[in-house]
Amino acid sequence: MGEMKSVLFDRYGPPEVLYVGRRPVPAIGPDEVLVRVCAAGVNGGDLHDRTGKVRLVTGRAFPKGCGIDFAGEVAGVGASVRGVREGRRVWGLLGRRTGSMAEYVAVSPRRIAPAPDNLTPEEAVSLLAGATTALTALRDKAALQPGERLLVRGGSGGVGSVAVQVGRVLGARVVALAGGRNLDFVRGLGAEEALDHRTTALSALGRFDVVLDTVGTEQARVRRLLAPGGRMVAVAPDLDRPLAWLGTVLGSAVHGKGRIRFFSGNPDSALLAEAARLAEHGDIVPVVDTVHPLDGVADAQRALAAGGVRGKHVVRVR
Repeated sequence: MGEMKSVLFDRYGPPEVLYVGRRPVPAIGPDEVLVRVCAAGVNGGDLHDRTGKVRLVTGRAFPKGCGIDFAGEVAGVGASVRGVREGRRVWGLLGRRTGSMAEYVAVSPRRIAPAPDNLTPEEAVSLLAGATTALTALRDKAALQPGERLLVRGGSGGVGSVAVQVGRVLGARVVALAGGRNLDFVRGLGAEEALDHRTTALSALGRFDVVLDTVGTEQARVRRLLAPGGRMVAVAPDLDRPLAWLGTVLGSAVHGKGRIRFFSGNPDSALLAEAARLAEHGDIVPVVDTVHPLDGVADAQRALAAGGVRGKHVVRVR
C-alpha cells in the first residue's frame, strides 16, 4: 500500500527530536486489522518514551514511533478476522507498543471496539485511555462502592478528568486535587470538592475509602489518607525516583495502612466497548484541551509537560 506519514524520533532527547517521517504502511497478518488513524492522544508515557526514562524497556533500536491510542476507521481486515468490517469507525490501543501517531496502524481485533457514535475522533480519543484506566482502577482494582469517599489526585489531567466522571457514575463522593485555575473545570465534571494541590495540606483532607493517584510522587504520604479498609490505586510511577517509588509500593503490602495497587493498563475490546457505552449515554463527556496537527506533536508534548492541562492534548492525524 505504499508509504504513510508517521511521528518518529531517532534518539532520546527533548521534544525537538520528534519529526514527521515516512514509513511503509503496515502489512496485516490474517489475524489483524488495519486502521486508518484519524486522531491519537498525547499521554504521559509518550514523554517518558521520548526522553529515555524507560529506555531499559524501550531499548536502543531507532527510529521509534509515538503514541499508544487512536480513533479512526477500519481500512483492511485479515482473512481470519470475524465480526469486523471495512469502514467501521473504531477506537483502540496498540497494547505494549507505540506508533499510533501514524496514518495507519496494524492491530489485533481484541484491541479495538466500535467508537462512540456521538463523538468526533478527536473527542473520542480524549476519553479512551482515561476511561479504560479509570474503570479498571476504580471498579475492578479498588471495588469503589456508592457513597464511598474518593480522592482523585491530578483531577484535571487526561486520566484524572475522566476518573472524576467515572467516580461520579459509580456513585462516589468525589474530591479532586488540581491546579488552582482548573478547579471550576473539575467541579463541572462532577467533583463535590476541587482543591488546589499547591495550597491544600494533605492533613486537611480527611480520610478516604479510595485514593486514585495519577501523579506518582509522594505516594507514601498520600497513602496515609486512607480510612480503615481503604484502597489506593496508582496509575503513574515516580520515574524521577524509581527505586524509592518501587520500595514504597512493595513496602505498602507488608506494613502500614493500605496496600498501593499499581497497574499498567492494557484494555481489551469488552472494556473499550463499555467505555463507548458510557460516552454514548452522556455519562462521561470529552475532555479535549487542545487539538494539534500531526507536525505539531512536539508542541503538544511541551504543553503536556508544562502542566495545568484540562483534559487531553490530541493530535489530528488526518
